[in-house]
Amino acid sequence: MSAWKLKNVLVTGATGLLGPWLTALLLEERAAVVCLVRDQVPGSNFHRMGLDRQVVTVHGDLVDGRLLERTLNEYEIEVVIHLAAQAIVGAANRSPLGSFESNIRGTWSLLEACRVTDSVRAVVVASSDKAYGEQPDLPYTEAMPLDARHPYDVSKAAADMLAKSYFHTYGLPVAITRCGNLYGGGDLNFNRIVPGTIRSALLGERPVIRSDGRSVRDYFYVEDAANACLRLAERLLTDEAVAGQPFNFSSEEPLTVIEMARLVLAAVGVDLELDIRNEARHEIERQYLSAARAREVLSWEPRFTVPEALQRTVAWYREYLRDLAG
Repeated sequence: MSAWKLKNVLVTGATGLLGPWLTALLLEERAAVVCLVRDQVPGSNFHRMGLDRQVVTVHGDLVDGRLLERTLNEYEIEVVIHLAAQAIVGAANRSPLGSFESNIRGTWSLLEACRVTDSVRAVVVASSDKAYGEQPDLPYTEAMPLDARHPYDVSKAAADMLAKSYFHTYGLPVAITRCGNLYGGGDLNFNRIVPGTIRSALLGERPVIRSDGRSVRDYFYVEDAANACLRLAERLLTDEAVAGQPFNFSSEEPLTVIEMARLVLAAVGVDLELDIRNEARHEIERQYLSAARAREVLSWEPRFTVPEALQRTVAWYREYLRDLAG
C-alpha cells in the first residue's frame, strides 16, 4: 500500500516546471492533492496533463497568510511541498523586488502558516544550487556556506535559511532540496538552454547561447527532481533526523553549456552551428553538486541518464509545438 494513499498534500508552484510532474506522481500514489495557483498558465503541464481536473485548486497568492492558514486547516493538510518561486534569473536581475516578494516573503508566509497548523507533519522547501553562490571547491556539498550574491540567488538562500530557522526555533518538520538546473517537458521559458535549443532545432534555426558557452552546470531532469522531492517528503514523515537538513539533488554529470546544447541537438537529430553571443552577466563560471548525502541517507538516485532524459524532453516539445501549430 502506498505511503501516500489518501494523504492530504499541498503543492505550491503546481503550474511551473517541476510542480506538474510532482503532482502527477502524488496522484499516481493516490494522495489527495491541493494546489495553490496564482496565475492561469494554459500551456503548462498542469493543464496539458489534466491535473486541474484531478486536484483541488486554491487560487491566490503565496504571500496571503490568511489564505494559506485557511487552506491548510480546511483541507487538513499533512504534507506541504513548496515549489513556488519566481525562477527566472534574468527577471530577478531586472526587477529584484518581485523575486524577493515571491521567494522570501512567500516562503516565510507559508512556513508561518504551517507552524500554526496542527495537521502539518512535513514540509519540503525547494531551495537551489544557486543559494551557494560561487564556492572555491567543487563539487558543492551541503556543508558549504550559503554565499549568494545576486538577486535570484539571494532570494533562494534566504528561503533556505528561513526554513532552517523554523526548524531550529519552532521544531517545524521541514527539509530543503537544492537541485541543479532543472530541464524537461513543460519548461515554457525558451530563454533557457534546453527548451530554447530544442525549439530552434525543430524549427531549423541556429540555437542561441547567451553566455560564452563555457560555464559548467548541473543539468537535472525534472522527473528525477519530482522523485527526489517525493522521496525526501516520505523520509521526513518517518525519520525525524532528516528534519532541518538540506539535500543536494543532481545527476552528478557536470556539463558546459556548449556540451549540453550539442547533446540536445543530437537528441533532436540535427547538426546546427551554435550562435554564441557572450552577453550574459552575473553568472557563476563553474557550479555543480555532490548528491552523496541524498544517495546515502535517502537511498535516492536518478532514474534517467542524460541521453534518456533528453529523448523524453524532445518528445514533449515535438508534441507541444505540433499542438501550437494546430
